Amino acid sequence: MNVSDLYDAAARCGLLTAVKVGAVTVQASFRTPDEAVLDGMLLSRDYQIEYPSARLTLASGDTVEIATHSYRVREVRQLRDGSESLATLSRL
Repeated sequence: MNVSDLYDAAARCGLLTAVKVGAVTVQASFRTPDEAVLDGMLLSRDYQIEYPSARLTLASGDTVEIATHSYRVREVRQLRDGSESLATLSRL
């Protein structure tokens, strides 16, 4: 199964958040500090987005907009087989 298909299904269920980068808008998993992850076993420590690598290319220093707030990309790394990326953000 294509990872983009999984993101499309999650977006249709309302599980993802719109992330705008310039003129491009993609659906991504957005985490905020102190948000419970792993079924409540851990707390997220940073702003992060997880997204399909094929739909968005980010680099450190880029600015993204999520729900009318701006964030600067601190770090980007590929996950699993490289089909997904994780960007750590700082709120501006």
